[in-house]
Amino acid sequence: MKEINLGKVLVEHRRQAGITQDELAAFLGVSKAAVSKWETGTTYPDITLLPLLASFFNIRIDELLDYQPQLTVEESRRLYARLSGEFSSLPFSAALEHCRNYIRRYYSCFPLLFHLGSLLVNHCMLAESAEQQKKLLEEAAGLFCRVRTKTGDVQLGREALHMEAYCLLILKRPEEVLKLLEGGSLYSSPKEPLLSSAYEMTGQKEKAREMLQAGIFQSLLVLLDLLPSYLKLCLPNREAFDKTVQRILKTAEAFDLKTLHPSLLLSAYLSIAQNCAALGEDGQTMEFLELYTDLACGDIYPLHLHGDSYFDLLDGWIRDNLFLGDSLPREESLIRHSMTQALTENPAFAGLSCQPRFQELVRRLKINEEEKRHGGC
Repeated sequence: MKEINLGKVLVEHRRQAGITQDELAAFLGVSKAAVSKWETGTTYPDITLLPLLASFFNIRIDELLDYQPQLTVEESRRLYARLSGEFSSLPFSAALEHCRNYIRRYYSCFPLLFHLGSLLVNHCMLAESAEQQKKLLEEAAGLFCRVRTKTGDVQLGREALHMEAYCLLILKRPEEVLKLLEGGSLYSSPKEPLLSSAYEMTGQKEKAREMLQAGIFQSLLVLLDLLPSYLKLCLPNREAFDKTVQRILKTAEAFDLKTLHPSLLLSAYLSIAQNCAALGEDGQTMEFLELYTDLACGDIYPLHLHGDSYFDLLDGWIRDNLFLGDSLPREESLIRHSMTQALTENPAFAGLSCQPRFQELVRRLKINEEEKRHGGC
């Protein structure tokens, strides 16, 4: 991580100028010991001396301080992973305070700020009360708003816009969501086909294939987000509902989501089960909850993003282009716990809670949690 490196800058410029600590001290009207402490980082000069120091070496004050509030991608990944782990290993209040310290410290490092906001969203359910959860979501929405309005990165700004809208939707502020999102382009052409063609024209065949694999993969994620969302709106029309369920399942089968992206398939199964429950179809609800539990308790760990035999170039793209690389946004123990909560704390399944079949699913999911807690698979 990059700190204020005034001491290093002083040493470098003083030696380049060929002057001693005594000479610099005499010019500034301070002791040699003071200059020595500045250079070792023991203390900093009085703020009123900074313009004089910068002028003496003919550099700007920001160059003198050498403070860069930006982290490299690798530094940001390591920081995110550590903070995410703290939410499962430390008291929530302590982990939250650490996260907020870094938010304040890197308030202008917009890629990191975006993901620290995501960290709040991904862990707000651990808060002690509904009111605290609400405040965390409002805090995250504020961070996304800052990123959206201050960053010069168009793609990052678009992602921040969507996350801000997501927070506002959870906070039940739909008018603000509409104000944010309405009026924009309904369709944005993906860049991957153009990139692929350009790589192919320059003889980079593998890079061209990688780009298209990345585009297909990202479109698949979008499709498997849209279809379950559409499912709820199909409830009055049983034919449309059944067709949408079939399209979800066929897409999952076609792309082997059990292996490629089990987390995505788990969300799809859960969404179908919830909507079946809304229809009063207890039998179908249980069928999809069993599919959900079989997958959640299956051989899918450790959870991480990856390619497969079809997406054979995807691993490198994930590593180089996604902020977290192949890691997921929450620590695995919290993910396993949330898999259990999806059944036990979901109002949609309250009417099934006394059924032995449902209770058996909960029992299996809790065992799955314990396996992670005690170092199992």
